[in-house]
Amino acid sequence: MNKVGVIGDKDSVLGFRALGLSVFTPEEDIEIRKTIETMVKDEYGVIFITEEYAKRAEETIDRYDNSITPAIILIPSNKGSLNIGKDRIITNVEKALGSNIL
Repeated sequence: MNKVGVIGDKDSVLGFRALGLSVFTPEEDIEIRKTIETMVKDEYGVIFITEEYAKRAEETIDRYDNSITPAIILIPSNKGSLNIGKDRIITNVEKALGSNIL
C-alpha cells in the first residue's frame, strides 16, 4: 500500500499528523526538493504540498506531472490559497478533455 504524506510549513501541516499522515516541514528550497525526491523513492502514492512550498519546488513537481504515482496535490496553507492548485486542475482537465469543463 502506498503511503500518504504532507509537505509544508509547520502551522499549515502539523494537523495532518493526527490523521496518520507523514508530515515534513523543510525550510529551505533545496530541502523541499530533496524531501519530494525522498518521498518518491520511499514509494509515497500521494504527496500533499502547500501551494507556497510547491511554488518553491516547481521544477521538481513538474517532473512527476505525467507519472501515475506519486499524485502531487497542491493545498492551500493556513494563510490562504494562491489558486495555484486550482489552476493546475484546470490545466490538467483541459489536457485530458480538450476543453475546460470547470
